[in-house]
Formats: sequence, structure tokens, C-alpha cells
Amino acid sequence: MSSDADPEASTPPPEAYLDQTLRPASWDEYVGQEAIKNNLNILISAAKERASPPEHILFYGPPGLGKTTLAHLIARELGGALRSTSGPAIERVGDLAALLTNMGSGDILFIDEIHRLSRSIEEVLYPAMESGVLNIIIGKGPSARTIELPLPPFTLVAATTRVADLSAPLRSRFSGGTFRLEFYSEDDIAQIIKRSAKILGVEVDKEGVREIAKRSRATPRTANYLLKRSRDYAQLKRAPLSAELVKQSLGMLEVDELGLTPLDRKLLTVLIDRFNGGPAGVNALAAALAEEPTTVSEVHEPFLLQLGLIERTQRGRIATAAAYKHLGKTPPSDLNERLL
Repeated sequence: MSSDADPEASTPPPEAYLDQTLRPASWDEYVGQEAIKNNLNILISAAKERASPPEHILFYGPPGLGKTTLAHLIARELGGALRSTSGPAIERVGDLAALLTNMGSGDILFIDEIHRLSRSIEEVLYPAMESGVLNIIIGKGPSARTIELPLPPFTLVAATTRVADLSAPLRSRFSGGTFRLEFYSEDDIAQIIKRSAKILGVEVDKEGVREIAKRSRATPRTANYLLKRSRDYAQLKRAPLSAELVKQSLGMLEVDELGLTPLDRKLLTVLIDRFNGGPAGVNALAAALAEEPTTVSEVHEPFLLQLGLIERTQRGRIATAAAYKHLGKTPPSDLNERLL
């Protein structure tokens, strides 16, 4: 290496940028979601052969599963610039027009939380996606006229955690494909933790990796968060990150062996003790927890359902035998009848 190299070039990135550093930089580094990766490989390879951008793509699923990472990998594979924004950030038609008119040929426009776009902005987005033109209305009333501005070929990659909130016309325009990201297996999460630990320079044994993986809610973002907090604890203890240190550090965070947080356990406890195990409606549960109904249904319920700790029925939420067992409680004798 040259002696006049920048001495700060090898300096580890500050903590604020670690999430970006831990993001996979290639398809080989991206663990899991094999079906989606295979479909994207075909879509992108075929588009590159035709020397045209891929059609528009929509990713949906719970937060933290890798939707933004996939957008970055698509842009890297295509060699185009990635321009990122979010639905709430596009408040006016002019905001969208500025984004679209400043894009180059083959660029990727990534819109996170696209379900939060207003309907008026969606109407402007339709012709841009379908025909590659931006319709601008000049003036008002009888003298108003529409100007069509041609746009360079681009690919819209969108992500949402609430695909049902997208209008049908918008969903139908993602002709490249609509892909649902699934929760990760424990083995896949363990691979992600090993890679992140290597990047962070953290010594962690196999059992420590497994302890973090078990508590990661089947989500890479949570896995990296727990790894970083366990690293902090091990650093102050001046010891390698062992399974015992992981248990101690995550015990301080009150994350149990299933990955449940205090509010997750409180939800189960309230459902069992106050509502006799259910059925209970989400509004009633939210009121008992002093939380918003959307927080209960979108943040806590998906993972509890994934673990089989609650069931959704037409009459409401019901705690399963696994929930009673996890909390050390005895299930009612009529539990099976309630779940029917």
C-alpha cells in the first residue's frame, strides 16, 4: 500500500452508519429469500440482455426483512443510480416531478412505505410508470392544459409494510412482480449474525450466535441490533461474546428466549388474565395495554402469530396452549373449542 494513503481510510465507520455497513453488498452476501432472489435474477438478467431497464417491482412484508437492501442490490446489479425517498416525504406533485425529471436513463427510484402516497400523487405516477411521461397541468379552469414531459427509462422499486393499503390501480402497475418477504429461519439468521460479527470485529462463539438468533424475531434488523447490544456488554466485560454473556446482555434488555419483549409478554398476559384467554378484539387489547390498535396489530401480532402463541378468529384473538406454557400458566379445558 502507498505510504501516502489516507490514514482515515481504514477507520471503522461511526456507530450511526453501522446499519449501512452491515447491509449486504452483493447477492452472495444476501442470505435467505431464495425464491425472490431467483425471480429477480431472471428479471434483471433478461432486462440486461435487452439493454432496457426491468419493469417496476414491489416488495412487501414486515419491517426489517430486507426490502431496502434488495433495492440497493438491484441498482448495483444494473449499474444505475439509486434515488431513495418515502411515501410521506412526497407531499406535493411537484416533489414527485422533481424526482422523476432529475433521473438518468437506467436509474432506480426507490419509494419506501409507498402505501402512504396520496391519491393525487398516485395519479401522476401512473403515466410515468406505464408510458414514461410526466403529465403537468398548467393553469386552472377552462384555460388549463396538460404538458407531457418524456422521462428517461427507469425502474420504480417500491416497498411497503401494508400492501392492502395500496390502491388496486397502483398495485397492478408493478408488472415486474410483487414479492412478499418471509420471516427468516434460525439458520439463516445465524449466518447473518456471523457475517455482521466479522464486519464489526466481534468474537462470538457458535453458542452465542445461536442465542442471538433464537431471540431475533426471525428478522435480520433485530438480529443486528441484538448483536450490537451484546457486543457493547461484552466489550465492557472485556471478554469474548459467549452464550452466557449473550443471555446476560439480552436479559438486561428483557428479551426472552423466544425473542419476546416486555410488551409482547404483557399482551399475552392481558389476553389470558383479563380476557380469560380470549377471544378479544384488537381494540379491546389495545385499550388494556394503553397502546394504539395499529401498534398491536402491526408490531406485535405478526410475530406472535408466527410463533403460534395467538390465533386470529372471527370473534377475536385467542391465546394458544403454547402461550400458556411460555408464561407458566395452565390452559383452560375448553381451549380447543374456542379455537374452532
